[in-house]
Amino acid sequence: MAKKILLLASGSGSLAQAIFDAGLAERAEFVGLISDKDSLALERARNFGIRDFYLPMKADRTEWNREIFKVTESLQPDLVVSVGFMRVLAPDYVAHFHVMNTHPALLPLFPGAHAVRDALAAGAVETGTTVHWVDAGVDTGPIIAQRKVAIEPGDTEESLHERIKIAERNLIVETLTHWIDGALTQ
Repeated sequence: MAKKILLLASGSGSLAQAIFDAGLAERAEFVGLISDKDSLALERARNFGIRDFYLPMKADRTEWNREIFKVTESLQPDLVVSVGFMRVLAPDYVAHFHVMNTHPALLPLFPGAHAVRDALAAGAVETGTTVHWVDAGVDTGPIIAQRKVAIEPGDTEESLHERIKIAERNLIVETLTHWIDGALTQ
């Protein structure tokens, strides 16, 4: 039986697209993509025949937490993969589901939503991308894999982030391939 994967995304869905383009859907079952924004990621999922779920944030965060938990539980994924999902998941969610995340920095350096800007502001000479297990903290879970990206003279947040995204796409595809093959467990 194929392993079941659920994707979470908030933006353009370029990481999800890289996963779809890599042919991983031939080796695992993608049971859905959840987005908290009416995003391009939803359209990308639909284009690949993957169920999409738009769950906008609610005024009552507890209600939203219950809703995303309920939808995820109904899909029975073996793995949840956050690919550009810009929400912190509730502690009960990450305790119940196996959740993997990509982050545009070499954790534990530069956690949080502004990692690329923070690396530039700190004067770092390199940064990169990390795939890690999600725990109840923000970007604090065990590291699975990392890839370095040099910071070049004259880099802007945008130019650096574009190079990180290339490394991030390759790294998440490689990491998911290892997970599908059984070479990676939590």
